[in-house]
Amino acid sequence: MGGGNDIKLDMEIVGLVADSSYESLREEPGRFYYIPYAQDPASRSMTYFLRTSQVPESLASAVRGTVAQLDATVPVLDLKTMETKIDESIYTDRLIAALATAFGVLATLLAAIGLYGVIAFMVARRTTEIGIRVAVGARKGDVLRLVLQEVGLLVVAGLAVGIPLAWLGSRYIESQLYEVRAGDLLVYGTACAALAVTALLAAWNPAARAARIDPLRALRYE
Repeated sequence: MGGGNDIKLDMEIVGLVADSSYESLREEPGRFYYIPYAQDPASRSMTYFLRTSQVPESLASAVRGTVAQLDATVPVLDLKTMETKIDESIYTDRLIAALATAFGVLATLLAAIGLYGVIAFMVARRTTEIGIRVAVGARKGDVLRLVLQEVGLLVVAGLAVGIPLAWLGSRYIESQLYEVRAGDLLVYGTACAALAVTALLAAWNPAARAARIDPLRALRYE
């Protein structure tokens, strides 16, 4: 404390407080000490925290009125609820999360459209083969299973490539966002399940259409 000829070595420690973040939620708790306001000549402002059972927004005028009664020259600045302060501190994180979600949904939609096109093209090219299978006794369920199995192989191959890449990318995201862990198994499981369901929905119509192929028409298909 102090410097030059104003070094204070006779300060008394009167208590300890729990670790806490000081300026933002993302920072690691550091080492701080607190001194009484009246004993700090360098202080130019003070922050008060008010706890209430009423609606916090309704206290603004009462707080300003009370301060004015004590000293009309003291300004009351940045009067906000704790929820508002927290929202402001993580606004950038929420914006990045919203953009990432939007891009993720768009990428999933494009992947579903692409998968639908690939499966439809595959079914069209194998129309004659499917017709022969039906003609020799294959049932609709067999044809449906054949198409969906190929879709399943595409999904498994995509996840085998995508999961390691996603894990590597999440290592960077982990350092940019608040309380985001790179190895969150729930997130990976949910993402894999969502992609599997999306692939199933995208492939279901072409697969069902293949299962309804008339073998006579299929054999004449070119």
